Amino acid sequence: MALSRDLTKNDPADLDLTDPVHLNRTYAVADALLDSGADQDQLRQLESDLISNEADIPLLLHVAAKMAVSRRIIQNLSGPAHLSVVFAVYKEHQRILPPDQVAGGEDFLVRKVKQLEWLFAGRDELTWDMIVVDDGCPEGSGRIAMEIVETRNWSKRVRVLFLAEAIAAGVPVTAPLTTADDSRKGGSIALGMWAAAETIRDNHVIVFTDADLSTHLGQTGLLMGEILNGGCDAAIGSRREPNSVVIKKGVRNTRGKLFIYLWKRIIGILPDVVDTQCGFKGFTASVIREIGGDLLEKKFAFDIELLIKVRLRRQDSIARVPVAWIDSEALSTTTDIQPYLPMLQAIVGMYRAYLPAEDHAEGFAAFIESLDEQAWNRLVENIPAGITQREPAEFGGFSGVSADELRAAAGL
Repeated sequence: MALSRDLTKNDPADLDLTDPVHLNRTYAVADALLDSGADQDQLRQLESDLISNEADIPLLLHVAAKMAVSRRIIQNLSGPAHLSVVFAVYKEHQRILPPDQVAGGEDFLVRKVKQLEWLFAGRDELTWDMIVVDDGCPEGSGRIAMEIVETRNWSKRVRVLFLAEAIAAGVPVTAPLTTADDSRKGGSIALGMWAAAETIRDNHVIVFTDADLSTHLGQTGLLMGEILNGGCDAAIGSRREPNSVVIKKGVRNTRGKLFIYLWKRIIGILPDVVDTQCGFKGFTASVIREIGGDLLEKKFAFDIELLIKVRLRRQDSIARVPVAWIDSEALSTTTDIQPYLPMLQAIVGMYRAYLPAEDHAEGFAAFIESLDEQAWNRLVENIPAGITQREPAEFGGFSGVSADELRAAAGL
């Protein structure tokens, strides 16, 4: 703890995702922690100590500590192994640019590559590739990504796919989409993961993430360790664990609580999972080949369908991984989108497709199906205190707010 405090005593409290100086400092601090000789257990203890003193700790130190644990895991892995990172782009034509070209630019493709190069440095038997999928972007995000790849001569490691082209070619994993406009990230992530899994590799882990820099890919070793060392089929980044570090702006928390409460009433197979929507999840390639080819959901709720199918396949197969996550809102493409109701209604479809009917779940499913946007907005304005005054981690075992109470709150 003394070393870490000394390393960051002159650093700002916040971490600016558009500032190269800030971002480069995270590598320097993580490297210093690793150079101290601390083993994985000692670094994890440092994580916990930092959390207990969170208010006094610069954000970059929290991020660097998780990066250090992650890289120590990678350094200790026995090879060979391969990582594929997949993310979708939609209206990312500004955020993909460096900040000296556009205000709020994150230069995220360049920085993601740097993050993986740092993580795997010195481990030639551990390899990686990256797949960027254009989700039908009208601003040509995929084309810009291709230009960056070609300019930097990254074509052997980074490829760009276009969902619209895959649909037109009849690639089976895109069914039943008829146009990229029918996808909201899910269709592109499914395509990217399926493309990654087509090549058979030893110890192959596929991770999907968000286009922005909210989750530093230097933390990917945390997911790989749970899969390759822990024997899990999936490892999911979570922003709601005791050792998670989250900087979230805006006022979306109570809506998020309502969303979690409702989906937990109908998807009982995931009682231990709270954060389904963190864009940082890893799977074995073999599992993706088995469950990823026929997903029902091609929009924002696709994460939950993947988790349901993984859990149905093998009960104790999902690891929750506390991560450092920094809200990236300056040029966000989803800040003004409120997809909770469509997501919940898609989740009802998953319940009916994959799980046996239960009286309790049926009541909530019917309530969700009865909602329109006006009723949903009324409900959001009148969320019962039994939900707002509890933490989402409690919702797996709490069902004290009935569907009838919610129906009344929605004015139905």
